[in-house]
Amino acid sequence: MPKMRAVDAIVQILQKEGATEAFGLPGAAINPLYSAMKAHGGIRHTLHRHVEGASHAADGYSRATGKIGLCLGTSGPAGTDMITGLYAAIADSIPMLCITGQAPTSVLHKEDFQAVDIESVAKPVTKYASTILEPGLVPGTFAKAFQIMRSGRPGPALIDLPINVQMAEIDFDIDAYEPLAPSKPQATRGQAEKIVDLLAGGKKPIIIAGGGVINANASAKLVELAEELNIPVSPTLMGWGAIPDDHRLQSGMVGIQTHTKYGNATFLESDVVLGLGNRWANRHTGDLGTYRAGRKFIHVDIEPTQIGRVFSPDLGITSDAGAAIDAILDVVRERKAAGTLPDYSAWADEATARKSTGHRKTNFENIPIKPQRVYQEMNAAFGQDTTYVSTIGLSQIAGAQMLHVYGPRKWINAGQAGPLGWTGPAALGVVRGKPGEKVVALSGDYDFQFMIEELAVGAQFKLPYVHVVVNNSYLGLIRQSQRVFEMDYHVSLGFDNINSPETNGYGVDHVKVAEGLGCKAVRIEDPSQLAAGFTQANALAEEHQVPVVVEVILEKVTNIAMGAQLDAINEFEDLALEPGDAPTALVPLAASATVGA
Repeated sequence: MPKMRAVDAIVQILQKEGATEAFGLPGAAINPLYSAMKAHGGIRHTLHRHVEGASHAADGYSRATGKIGLCLGTSGPAGTDMITGLYAAIADSIPMLCITGQAPTSVLHKEDFQAVDIESVAKPVTKYASTILEPGLVPGTFAKAFQIMRSGRPGPALIDLPINVQMAEIDFDIDAYEPLAPSKPQATRGQAEKIVDLLAGGKKPIIIAGGGVINANASAKLVELAEELNIPVSPTLMGWGAIPDDHRLQSGMVGIQTHTKYGNATFLESDVVLGLGNRWANRHTGDLGTYRAGRKFIHVDIEPTQIGRVFSPDLGITSDAGAAIDAILDVVRERKAAGTLPDYSAWADEATARKSTGHRKTNFENIPIKPQRVYQEMNAAFGQDTTYVSTIGLSQIAGAQMLHVYGPRKWINAGQAGPLGWTGPAALGVVRGKPGEKVVALSGDYDFQFMIEELAVGAQFKLPYVHVVVNNSYLGLIRQSQRVFEMDYHVSLGFDNINSPETNGYGVDHVKVAEGLGCKAVRIEDPSQLAAGFTQANALAEEHQVPVVVEVILEKVTNIAMGAQLDAINEFEDLALEPGDAPTALVPLAASATVGA
């Protein structure tokens, strides 16, 4: 059997496992692995400015492609910098492999320089974490890590490599190495029949499609199921795009923050709910008494401990979402052919008609610009092939209320962890995973300022995308949440910038910073210039192949619709009264439209 350094074996394993896109920073303790990558040539590496940024880029790549992105870093602080990235990945069920260098095994107990027990630190935010102490364990540990990341509910892993383990010679033959098959539970025929029985017992059933549908690459099957049953589908924030927004059965997102008014209204009319690959997250359900009242629930999830975690469903099934949909489809088609499936046409038509009601006004002419107008112009400027990237804040909430997504993996969002600074580096990973495709990031000014140095990565490696920064010079979501305390405390980011008086008290000059990092930037202060600004940004990204920042100066205080329960959402702004008030709504406002109670 051939002898080689452990790191040379690792690179061959990574290629065979299909993990060939790496994001990271070299350092003394991980240099042996970098030497193996250089010699092998099969792993593409993007050099980042911060290891946390590299972890978010690997996460973004994984979300965009369904493959496993790699994050690489040296010992000590590189590993601790990865923790936020690992948390974002595990919270949203994203497989990603972090590899860290480590001090030699002989000094791990001696408080050696940059020798931290990263295995213990990482365990709460990974599916698997291991420090390899014996060189001979390298192949098996990597095989196990990949199998665990892909089995059941997906998630990230961390492997820590002491430098002497990396350099040691081992016997290894890549032709004898085979990836281990992942384990995924599958719904049985009997379980599928019980699901259909419960669905068919209702008069107004609805499907809630979670991120598990997208993870299972089952979006097309989901649409087939909805069409066969002829019932509405509401995607969660993580499942957005599983059914295109313009499909007649896409009934609108449900939630207390990220939602549409008609989506909530249709859900509240339902009587049986089939949750596929979702978690019943609190920003989706709000008050559980309101959410559950008058309806039965079926919960299908790949992770058995998710079923009953938030509330006990009437029927819980542990299954991969794709496998469950296959089994349900078989039963539905048989019953449809036999004429024993209820006709839900009236209910489907009611849900579709409701999409022409309850629109929020977006067509504001105010200066400073109201954020709603920004999303209206984004809908008009960026086509159905656009992939959006965002994380947290009023920008994400308003964006999810007003933007449109037309396919799976076209809404890339750190939904559960929501770390500030995630958007920019994640967008770079998305561009790596979707070369040549339109990628548009959305950030508030504070999210943008976290990890802002990562723009230089996009400039260096020619990773073009458009980054829309809605700048209200505030921690907008925190300011809004402080209203209940009757305070506005340490949430303003504004100051008079002595070097950029043109920022008019909004503080940081994002245009200068972006240009200083090798990118292009456009500042927009008049809503009538938004369309031209987005056109210019698209052209600049195409011409220069770098990130292009579009900074939009917003009014400082805007409260975005949200509440504590689905039937009590606070509307702080005007609703549309005529189609021209919301010109990019999916279905034009019909003032005379009526729907069933």
